[in-house]
Amino acid sequence: MIAKTVGIAGDQLTCREMVAMMSDKIGEEIIYNELTPDQFRNLGFQGADDLGNMFQFYRDFDDACNTTRDVAFSKELNPELKSFSMWLDKYAAEIPIERETSKVR
Repeated sequence: MIAKTVGIAGDQLTCREMVAMMSDKIGEEIIYNELTPDQFRNLGFQGADDLGNMFQFYRDFDDACNTTRDVAFSKELNPELKSFSMWLDKYAAEIPIERETSKVR
């Protein structure tokens, strides 16, 4: 492993795939609102710039990101590595859900 780049991943999913899995596990429809990296950077919370930069890197250099993150090899290195689905099985109930309420007049 000397001088090798080893990316670790339990899955390689799109945001839409993750939201669909979350909706299924939580039992409620979750809506994915895609933001551009610039929109994310402008959200104004601490770390928004860094996260916006990360999202831009993943968007602009998808091949570079995903080719270094081999899921099968990651699981060889750590057989206990969880997929997103396995993670949701354990933690979905702890995800805070903000429900939109509508007032009927």
